[in-house]
Formats: sequence, C-alpha cells, structure tokens
Amino acid sequence: MDKLTQYRDLIQDILREYTSMKPAYGDIEMEMIVDKEHDHYQVLSVGWNKLERVHGTLIHVDIRDGKIWIQHDGTEEGIANRLVAQGVPRSDIVLAFHPPYKRPYTEFASG
Repeated sequence: MDKLTQYRDLIQDILREYTSMKPAYGDIEMEMIVDKEHDHYQVLSVGWNKLERVHGTLIHVDIRDGKIWIQHDGTEEGIANRLVAQGVPRSDIVLAFHPPYKRPYTEFASG
C-alpha cells in the first residue's frame, strides 16, 4: 500500500471513531465528510442542544503534497498524536492551526 492510501485510510478510521460517539447532551449527531478527490476530511457536530442550534467542526484534516495538514482539532487526545502512534512520521504532519511562524518550533512539519 502506498503512503497516501495508508494516510487516507488512517484518517478515515480515526474520524469514524469520532462519528460513532454521541455527545452526552442535546440531540446532536456527528457527521463524517470525506472528499476523496481533493483529500479533505471532516467531522461535524450537527443538531440541537435544547433551544440552541449546534453546527461546528470537530476535526478538519487535509492531505497536501504528501503531508497530513491538521486544519482544526477539537479533540482532547489530538489527531496528531493518534497518527504518530499509528506510525506516521512527525515530518509528514503539519499542525496548520498554528501560524506559519510557530510551526518550526513544534515537533512536526512546517508545511
């Protein structure tokens, strides 16, 4: 299996875990959005908490130029940590939620 196929599969496996979880409050569903053609992957929270509308991104990951770009990570554990534990080198993970000037100071790729 080539590297990109492996990365796509790993990302989707992790996102599936988060979509299988139901929040402890409200009538909220977790939706997984996958755009394989453009390598965009997201988990959204959609529903209602009492009278309040809930609609937001929990996770947003892209694959660009052979690297995994974590655009948003609303998890406690951290998607990057999960990917590293699955064997993805830190040099192939960009923490895109950090500004470009800070990325060289992380243990991950600068982009």
